[in-house]
Amino acid sequence: MLSDRYPRMYKLFGAYFNEHFDLWGNTIPEIVSCYKDDSPPEYRKEIIDEINLFINDHPSDLDSAFERDYGSGFDPDLWGHTTASFLDEFKRLLNE
Repeated sequence: MLSDRYPRMYKLFGAYFNEHFDLWGNTIPEIVSCYKDDSPPEYRKEIIDEINLFINDHPSDLDSAFERDYGSGFDPDLWGHTTASFLDEFKRLLNE
């Protein structure tokens, strides 16, 4: 179950990157900034670890795994990203 294997990602995409994303911002940096303001600093490391785990768990099917797990509310293509480039950008913004 997603909430067990990737609990931070599950909550993040369910709350911040869903069809109501505009409550948190209109760009990925704005939404990530809001998430950072709302979350304890240790969550940033945990979510980066989960993203790395997700990438490692799906080396040959990253796009389809992301679509299956999070695609109902979020599509990186609509933001001008591939799944890999979105996850890289997201990690970069969390580290700022």
